[in-house]
Amino acid sequence: MRAIVIGYGSIGQRHVRLLQSLNIETAVVSQRKVDFPTVFSNIAEAINIFNPQYIVISNKTNEHFETVAYLLSNHWSGKTLVEKPLFHRNITTALDPAATEIFVGYNLRFHPILQKLKQDLSGKKIVSVMVYTGQYLPSWRPERDYTLSYSARQEEGGGVLRDLSHELDYITWLFGDWVRLCAIGGHFSSLSISGADTVGVIMETQKSPLIQLQINYLDHLGRRELIVVTDECTYKADLVSGTYHCNGESELFRVNRDFTYLEQHKAVINNEFSNLCSFTQGIDIVQMIDYIEESVRIRGWVDNV
Repeated sequence: MRAIVIGYGSIGQRHVRLLQSLNIETAVVSQRKVDFPTVFSNIAEAINIFNPQYIVISNKTNEHFETVAYLLSNHWSGKTLVEKPLFHRNITTALDPAATEIFVGYNLRFHPILQKLKQDLSGKKIVSVMVYTGQYLPSWRPERDYTLSYSARQEEGGGVLRDLSHELDYITWLFGDWVRLCAIGGHFSSLSISGADTVGVIMETQKSPLIQLQINYLDHLGRRELIVVTDECTYKADLVSGTYHCNGESELFRVNRDFTYLEQHKAVINNEFSNLCSFTQGIDIVQMIDYIEESVRIRGWVDNV
């Protein structure tokens, strides 16, 4: 198999490295001068010359729509993985993905703790859920100035709501589509960014009457955890420490940073689509982000219509 990776920032470089570890011949599409053996300056050239069967889109979030639209308009029929979120805003007109297999890079679905939780929750009555994720933005990529990253620039698809939309995806993956929600958020800190650094959401979903979510760019401890209360058990999943608790009994999962990305690529390549985020589900997350931002603006509840 041959693959091309569009965009060669930090996440693009990770995708290239992991694809090569799977013995997939890989090329890069980048308009910048990059240190890689096979580089094309545009997508058309890469497809015509390199003839890939798999494309990974990892350019800036605000460039995703144009990239996907180009592939579809030129009858691309191979596999495609688009980094999350699918688009920077809800712009889906004139896109028909039926001719190809497009997936969205919500790789946390492949984390063994979340897979274990999904299995354990099967058939259980869920009473309430608390989800918390926070990390201090300047520590994400300490080798570079955080103000120059896309995360700091809402116009490029940054801001905590899009950057940490993993939480929105696995909430709906585990607990069903959202029914109604209310949110508060904004730029509350001294970080030099143009978007929100903190967002809190209360929501009802198909499987849970109460979910509380907070995501932020500010937590110096770096945490990603959720607590699920059912009639029989209280589950606590800590994705940073790798610990999973059910009523006090704990289990440790040792997972390196590449594992979920690697499993995601394997799933796409091997046609094992059940745990992948589909194009339609990716659109649902983009729309959910829009509704959360609307709730922040109106300071009230919104329904999923």
